[in-house]
Amino acid sequence: MDTKHIEKILHYREIKPTAIRILVLEAMLHHASAFSLSDLESEMGTVDKSTLSRTINLFHQHHLIHSIDDGSGSIKYSVCRDDCQCSLGDLHVHFHCNKCGNTYCMESISIPDIPLPRNFRLENVNFVMKGVCAQCVTFGGDS
Repeated sequence: MDTKHIEKILHYREIKPTAIRILVLEAMLHHASAFSLSDLESEMGTVDKSTLSRTINLFHQHHLIHSIDDGSGSIKYSVCRDDCQCSLGDLHVHFHCNKCGNTYCMESISIPDIPLPRNFRLENVNFVMKGVCAQCVTFGGDS
């Protein structure tokens, strides 16, 4: 993806494009599955952890990425669709592969509407399915 397109994405989310933000978003966009801070650290060895952490927080505040607690012990992130505002209506299911450890957004699967008792207010939902992903089933021989 070229720099101009990445800058356009940042502008759309009202984030000032800087060299580091462009590099971080470019790295994020290369991920087919959700990624952690340590994944980005490994890929971007020259960028220090505090800079990456601040950039992730900024991207999260501006709804460029969303966070996923998949139960693996580290928070994962995924780049949001253009129309996502990280509201309850944008919530979707995530799938964590027990074999390879990857976590995937299942954007076509909405989180079921579960009625709450009176005077309860829903603010966030974490819906993670666990099993074996298609790639591991295909190449690992699982059925």
